[in-house]
Amino acid sequence: MSASTAFAPLRNDTFLRACWRQATDHTPVWLMRQAGRYLPEYVATRARAGSFMGLATNPELATEVTLQPLERYPLDAAILFSDILTVPDAMGLGLSFAAGEGPRFAHPLRDEAAVKALVAPDLNKLRYVFDAVTSIRRALNGRVPLIGFSGSPWTLACYMVEGAGSDDYRLVKSMLYSRPDLMHHILSVNAQAVAAYLNAQIEAGAQAVMIFDSWGGVLADGVFQRFSLAYTAQVLAQLKREHDGQKIPRIVFTKGGGIWLDDMGGLDCEVLGLDWTANLGDARRRVGGTKALQGNIDPNVLFAPPEAIRAEVASVLESFGVPHTDASQPGPTHIFNLGHGISQFTPPEHVAALVDAVHEHSRRLRA
Repeated sequence: MSASTAFAPLRNDTFLRACWRQATDHTPVWLMRQAGRYLPEYVATRARAGSFMGLATNPELATEVTLQPLERYPLDAAILFSDILTVPDAMGLGLSFAAGEGPRFAHPLRDEAAVKALVAPDLNKLRYVFDAVTSIRRALNGRVPLIGFSGSPWTLACYMVEGAGSDDYRLVKSMLYSRPDLMHHILSVNAQAVAAYLNAQIEAGAQAVMIFDSWGGVLADGVFQRFSLAYTAQVLAQLKREHDGQKIPRIVFTKGGGIWLDDMGGLDCEVLGLDWTANLGDARRRVGGTKALQGNIDPNVLFAPPEAIRAEVASVLESFGVPHTDASQPGPTHIFNLGHGISQFTPPEHVAALVDAVHEHSRRLRA
């Protein structure tokens, strides 16, 4: 049985049409980290799983938490529940999540021998991710599209060399400047691994894929282009454009990347994600002729009262400008999102206010 017969037809394709720069009757909205710690039901499921990786590696539980925000909110897309660090974990770096701490690797890449030994992982070690994609796609039953994702080659390299999150990126940048040959080797292996990983997600049922370049913005100008953008471009060049007769849009999000918008406009992808420091109207003028835009409200707006959230939503929608409404041809389109992942301390009812405000105000702008 092919995937196209295994899955129900899509009932809400607003997000995918916006990715393809087609006119929609409202601005679609989904949220980075929408399945996560701000929801009490997620916390309960994670407790049942015993640990974060216990949750991420169990396709049934990963399906459950992916669908939780869709039970609460009329979101226009689902995103696979997983972690960007599954790929380096499958490379043998030994990923763990201590309670109250971020991710940590037991075997970070700190010397030439470790770097030279690095190879792209056997995808069978990531079978749990692909099984989760298929399980989620079936459970969605055509409600909304499913987004698959990966970290960018550079962002993965940051964790792989630092061994954990970092305030100053001292270890990874020291390697980049003192031994660029080693850094290029890591990035080349990562690009190969990420492309294979995303293609396997597409084969398993992902209807769009996103590359999170979460730490691209910590690089110097010129260095970003050589060590982050070039390897994101390598990934994009290898991705499947179509699967089972359906075209697969590709989204690239670089936190802090707004200053390189013109460079990113040259990427072979359909959608560019922007953080809250970028101006959507300016981005639309510069790259809206070829790219859909995704973003970009400050996640901390969600700590304000609902009336303030509604005002900020209106401000973001209006900064993009009058929506494209000509169904006969593509034009500038916007997918509403946060400028980065949702905070675990966010009140769930404030998310409801945001999602409703996006749908209501974006319909008014089209009226």
